[in-house]
Amino acid sequence: MERIYFDNAATTPLDKAVLDTMLPYMTDKFGNPSSIYSYGRESRLGIESARKTVAKILNAHPGEIFFTSGGTESSNTAIHAAIHDLGCRHIISSPIEHHATLHTVEHAHAKENIRLSWVKLQPDGHVDMEDLRRLLSESKERCLVSLMHANNEIGNLLDLHAVGNLCKEFDAIFHSDTVQTVGHYPFDLRNTPVHFINGAAHKFHGPKGVGILYINENVKITPFVQGGSQERNMRAGTENLYGIVGFAKALELATANYEEHSKYINSIRQYMADQLEKHIPGVGFNGDLRGRSLYTVLNASFPKSEKSEMLLFNLDINGICASGGSACTSGADAGSHVIRSINNDPNKVAVRFSFSRDNTKEEVDKVVEKLKELI
Repeated sequence: MERIYFDNAATTPLDKAVLDTMLPYMTDKFGNPSSIYSYGRESRLGIESARKTVAKILNAHPGEIFFTSGGTESSNTAIHAAIHDLGCRHIISSPIEHHATLHTVEHAHAKENIRLSWVKLQPDGHVDMEDLRRLLSESKERCLVSLMHANNEIGNLLDLHAVGNLCKEFDAIFHSDTVQTVGHYPFDLRNTPVHFINGAAHKFHGPKGVGILYINENVKITPFVQGGSQERNMRAGTENLYGIVGFAKALELATANYEEHSKYINSIRQYMADQLEKHIPGVGFNGDLRGRSLYTVLNASFPKSEKSEMLLFNLDINGICASGGSACTSGADAGSHVIRSINNDPNKVAVRFSFSRDNTKEEVDKVVEKLKELI
């Protein structure tokens, strides 16, 4: 059966050129980067070259880039550091954050007596900036603001500069989960008012299990993971050598092809939105589809019926990979917390389609045809 993969916001296939870059570090250049002999020095050089590459692309200092196991560890580290090292006793976040942030801030609230506030959202899912200003101005404690750059389910984009400047005004720490945007948009971190951002290689055709945490050079924190002096005493544990090399190569390729790929992927997304509107009665879209939105993600809502309740399952049976969750689904699946927060309509079933440079309009046509049958 032909498979159509429309779940690239979950993970992307590994680029062959990235694998080719990684392979020598899986075979010949296998030394422990902490060893002082030639094998170790060779590995260390691979890591530091990767760090410089990443820093240059993001316009950061190499000393501000730390390699981790992925976006979740990076978010946990940033939030933990803001509380324990930077004096934040009040966290402001949103109800549509990734669980890597949501569960971490809820844990801090429950276990460490940290005050937790949810910023209001506008009907299209964007952060209400006036409410964010109010929360910051009324807070008697130092705040950590943790808001994602692009929502992984509906694709809404946050104005990093607007939020960062607001945080600066109130001496707040700003962490942004940028997992969906590092490797998809250009960054200029020297001129962006943010203290922490994070990235994960597998979102832009790199390997799984490796990510970065950017820590602004003006911020001094202590390690989250204890037990060794790796990553300049900031993250203990033997480095994921080939993952780190792969991260840098994937970011390099994504950046070199940004203009071409982003334009192409967005054309696929808009084409699918148009075809769904044309062929599926009652379809709607979640988030700011034709406004400030991530070019890889399309979140569609379909009228609920006996057939559409099993939509994801039936798509899978037909070789179509997508993801989602509705505001109200049966059984143990509570549905998507994001969709519940912005559109609590129990008569709709939400599905996220997310695209990469490998997808085609022909695939869109096949999926729309299948959806016509299934709905």
